[in-house]
Amino acid sequence: MKIAEADKLRKKAVRFLRKAHIVITPHEQSSIEIADFGLHDIANVGLELVVYENNDRYCAKELVLFPRQMCPEHRHPRLHENNAGKQETFRCRWGKVFLYVEGEPTRKPKARVPEPHSRYLSVWHEVVLKPGDQFTLKPNSLHWFQAGDEGAVLSEFSSTSDDASDIWTDPNIKRLPVYQ
Repeated sequence: MKIAEADKLRKKAVRFLRKAHIVITPHEQSSIEIADFGLHDIANVGLELVVYENNDRYCAKELVLFPRQMCPEHRHPRLHENNAGKQETFRCRWGKVFLYVEGEPTRKPKARVPEPHSRYLSVWHEVVLKPGDQFTLKPNSLHWFQAGDEGAVLSEFSSTSDDASDIWTDPNIKRLPVYQ
Protein backbone atom coordinates (compact mmCIF):
# COMPACT_ATOMS: atom_id res chain seq x y z
CA MET A 1 0.00 0.00 0.00
CA LYS A 2 1.27 3.45 -0.85
CA ILE A 3 2.03 5.75 2.09
CA ALA A 4 -0.22 8.50 0.69
CA GLU A 5 -3.19 6.09 0.55
CA ALA A 6 -2.49 4.93 4.12
CA ASP A 7 -2.44 8.58 5.28
CA LYS A 8 -5.85 9.21 3.67
CA LEU A 9 -7.26 6.12 5.35
CA ARG A 10 -5.84 7.22 8.73
CA LYS A 11 -7.67 10.57 8.40
CA LYS A 12 -10.88 8.74 7.53
CA ALA A 13 -10.44 6.44 10.54
CA VAL A 14 -10.03 9.47 12.82
CA ARG A 15 -13.39 10.80 11.56
CA PHE A 16 -15.02 7.47 12.47
CA LEU A 17 -13.44 7.53 15.93
CA ARG A 18 -14.84 11.04 16.44
CA LYS A 19 -18.32 9.75 15.54
CA ALA A 20 -17.84 7.23 18.35
CA HIS A 21 -16.69 10.06 20.68
CA ILE A 22 -13.29 8.44 21.07
CA VAL A 23 -10.45 10.90 21.49
CA ILE A 24 -6.96 9.88 20.45
CA THR A 25 -3.71 11.82 20.60
CA PRO A 26 -1.95 13.24 17.53
CA HIS A 27 0.71 10.54 17.91
CA GLU A 28 -1.98 7.84 17.95
CA GLN A 29 -3.59 9.41 14.88
CA SER A 30 -0.34 9.27 12.93
CA SER A 31 0.35 5.68 13.98
CA ILE A 32 -3.02 4.13 13.09
CA GLU A 33 -2.22 0.81 11.46
CA ILE A 34 -3.88 0.24 8.11
CA ALA A 35 -4.27 -3.50 7.57
CA ASP A 36 -5.17 -4.49 4.03
CA PHE A 37 -4.07 -8.07 4.75
CA GLY A 38 -1.95 -8.01 1.58
CA LEU A 39 -5.10 -8.43 -0.54
CA HIS A 40 -5.13 -4.88 -2.00
CA ASP A 41 -8.91 -4.66 -1.56
CA ILE A 42 -9.11 -2.29 1.42
CA ALA A 43 -12.67 -1.19 0.60
CA ASN A 44 -13.91 -4.74 1.21
CA VAL A 45 -11.27 -6.41 3.38
CA GLY A 46 -9.35 -4.33 5.87
CA LEU A 47 -9.09 -2.90 9.32
CA GLU A 48 -7.79 0.31 10.86
CA LEU A 49 -6.25 -0.16 14.31
CA VAL A 50 -5.24 2.08 17.19
CA VAL A 51 -3.13 0.08 19.64
CA TYR A 52 -3.13 1.71 23.08
CA GLU A 53 -1.22 -1.03 24.85
CA ASN A 54 0.08 -4.48 23.98
CA ASN A 55 2.35 -6.06 26.57
CA ASP A 56 3.03 -9.54 27.93
CA ARG A 57 -0.21 -9.48 29.99
CA TYR A 58 -2.91 -7.59 28.06
CA CYS A 59 -3.81 -5.58 24.99
CA ALA A 60 -6.24 -2.71 24.32
CA LYS A 61 -7.14 -1.48 20.82
CA GLU A 62 -9.73 0.41 18.82
CA LEU A 63 -10.77 -1.24 15.57
CA VAL A 64 -12.27 0.94 12.85
CA LEU A 65 -14.25 -0.63 10.04
CA PHE A 66 -15.45 1.41 7.09
CA PRO A 67 -18.90 0.64 5.60
CA ARG A 68 -19.17 -3.11 4.88
CA GLN A 69 -15.43 -3.56 5.41
CA MET A 70 -14.59 -6.95 6.89
CA CYS A 71 -11.84 -8.51 8.94
CA PRO A 72 -11.26 -11.99 7.41
CA GLU A 73 -11.72 -15.31 9.15
CA HIS A 74 -8.94 -16.26 11.53
CA ARG A 75 -8.10 -17.71 14.91
CA HIS A 76 -5.56 -17.00 17.64
CA PRO A 77 -3.73 -20.29 18.36
CA ARG A 78 -1.88 -21.50 21.42
CA LEU A 79 1.55 -19.86 21.36
CA HIS A 80 3.33 -21.96 23.96
CA GLU A 81 2.72 -23.93 27.15
CA ASN A 82 1.98 -20.78 29.19
CA ASN A 83 -0.07 -19.03 26.51
CA ALA A 84 -3.32 -20.67 25.39
CA GLY A 85 -3.79 -18.06 22.66
CA LYS A 86 -5.43 -14.69 22.61
CA GLN A 87 -8.79 -14.33 24.33
CA GLU A 88 -10.56 -11.18 23.22
CA THR A 89 -13.63 -9.16 24.00
CA PHE A 90 -15.15 -6.89 21.36
CA ARG A 91 -17.32 -4.00 22.53
CA CYS A 92 -19.20 -2.03 19.90
CA ARG A 93 -18.80 1.73 20.37
CA TRP A 94 -20.48 3.02 17.23
CA GLY A 95 -22.25 1.55 14.21
CA LYS A 96 -23.14 -2.09 13.82
CA VAL A 97 -20.93 -5.17 13.48
CA PHE A 98 -21.86 -8.61 12.24
CA LEU A 99 -19.56 -11.03 14.06
CA TYR A 100 -19.38 -14.63 12.83
CA VAL A 101 -18.28 -17.40 15.16
CA GLU A 102 -18.46 -21.17 15.47
CA GLY A 103 -21.94 -22.55 16.12
CA GLU A 104 -25.22 -23.15 14.33
CA PRO A 105 -25.11 -21.19 11.04
CA THR A 106 -27.51 -18.27 10.83
CA ARG A 107 -30.12 -18.86 8.12
CA LYS A 108 -30.05 -15.39 6.60
CA PRO A 109 -26.81 -13.70 7.64
CA LYS A 110 -26.61 -9.94 7.25
CA ALA A 111 -23.05 -9.95 5.92
CA ARG A 112 -22.51 -9.13 2.26
CA VAL A 113 -19.22 -10.68 1.22
CA PRO A 114 -17.94 -10.10 -2.30
CA GLU A 115 -16.22 -12.79 -4.31
CA PRO A 116 -13.54 -14.05 -4.09
CA HIS A 117 -13.52 -13.54 -0.30
CA SER A 118 -16.58 -15.65 0.56
CA ARG A 119 -14.84 -18.93 -0.33
CA TYR A 120 -12.56 -18.47 2.70
CA LEU A 121 -15.36 -18.19 5.27
CA SER A 122 -16.45 -21.29 7.17
CA VAL A 123 -18.19 -20.01 10.33
CA TRP A 124 -21.60 -18.40 9.95
CA HIS A 125 -23.16 -18.17 13.41
CA GLU A 126 -24.04 -14.47 13.52
CA VAL A 127 -23.78 -12.20 16.55
CA VAL A 128 -24.97 -8.65 15.91
CA LEU A 129 -23.15 -6.02 17.96
CA LYS A 130 -24.70 -2.57 18.39
CA PRO A 131 -23.32 0.24 20.57
CA GLY A 132 -22.87 -1.06 24.10
CA ASP A 133 -22.98 -4.75 23.09
CA GLN A 134 -19.96 -6.94 23.65
CA PHE A 135 -18.87 -10.50 22.95
CA THR A 136 -15.93 -12.53 24.24
CA LEU A 137 -14.09 -15.09 22.12
CA LYS A 138 -12.14 -17.94 23.65
CA PRO A 139 -8.61 -18.62 22.36
CA ASN A 140 -8.31 -20.53 19.09
CA SER A 141 -11.92 -19.76 18.04
CA LEU A 142 -12.53 -19.17 14.34
CA HIS A 143 -14.16 -15.79 13.73
CA TRP A 144 -14.56 -12.94 11.28
CA PHE A 145 -16.61 -9.76 11.23
CA GLN A 146 -18.04 -7.09 8.98
CA ALA A 147 -19.31 -3.57 9.62
CA GLY A 148 -22.82 -2.55 8.72
CA ASP A 149 -23.72 0.06 6.12
CA GLU A 150 -22.37 3.07 8.04
CA GLY A 151 -19.19 1.45 9.34
CA ALA A 152 -18.30 0.73 12.95
CA VAL A 153 -15.87 1.21 15.79
CA LEU A 154 -15.05 -1.66 18.14
CA SER A 155 -12.94 -1.62 21.27
CA GLU A 156 -10.90 -4.77 21.74
CA PHE A 157 -9.73 -5.91 25.16
CA SER A 158 -7.62 -9.03 25.10
CA SER A 159 -4.76 -11.02 26.40
CA THR A 160 -1.45 -10.37 24.67
CA SER A 161 -1.81 -9.88 20.93
CA ASP A 162 0.67 -11.49 18.56
CA ASP A 163 -0.92 -10.72 15.20
CA ALA A 164 1.92 -12.35 13.27
CA SER A 165 0.95 -15.75 14.72
CA ASP A 166 -2.75 -15.56 13.79
CA ILE A 167 -3.94 -18.34 11.49
CA TRP A 168 -5.98 -17.12 8.52
CA THR A 169 -8.39 -19.25 6.52
CA ASP A 170 -7.37 -17.40 3.34
CA PRO A 171 -3.81 -18.51 2.52
CA ASN A 172 -3.20 -15.26 0.59
CA ILE A 173 -3.38 -13.07 3.70
CA LYS A 174 -0.33 -11.27 5.00
CA ARG A 175 -1.35 -9.77 8.34
CA LEU A 176 1.36 -7.18 8.83
CA PRO A 177 1.13 -4.20 6.46
CA VAL A 178 3.74 -3.28 3.90
CA TYR A 179 3.93 0.41 3.02
CA GLN A 180 5.65 1.68 -0.12
